[in-house]
Amino acid sequence: MEKVIEKQNIKQIVDKLKKENKKIVFTNGCFDILHVGHVRYLKNSAEFGDVLIVGLNSDASVRKLKGDTRPINNQSDRAEVLSALSFVDYIVIFEEESPVELLDIVKPDIYTKGADYTVETLPEAQTVLKNGGKIEFINLVEGKSTTSIIEKTKNS
Repeated sequence: MEKVIEKQNIKQIVDKLKKENKKIVFTNGCFDILHVGHVRYLKNSAEFGDVLIVGLNSDASVRKLKGDTRPINNQSDRAEVLSALSFVDYIVIFEEESPVELLDIVKPDIYTKGADYTVETLPEAQTVLKNGGKIEFINLVEGKSTTSIIEKTKNS
């Protein structure tokens, strides 16, 4: 999986991309059970620039955020599925609950998040803005979420 980059190596890649004047887009998430909402979100994110870097929450990070029953798919599997998407250029797995540390390394031109956030409610906003980045919010696909898929399977 050549798209999956170790956190300690992402700065070198980003520096090279910036020298090539590539516009870097960054987003992050758990992407546990990949569904149409995720695919549209990532595709829309990629359209804001030349390179899309996805910060992927590690298994431990997902457990902290979503509870002990998650993730359904482990980080290696989630990274491999994301790697199959042509519009995802790089994936970096991170251990923290928030990608702030990774955002400080990448310093993306554009940071995308779901439109269920605002600049005021987005914990990473200050980090992105202080590094000269711009935040774009992407509309979510109504009724499509990993949680709703899990609930649907429980009720089947």
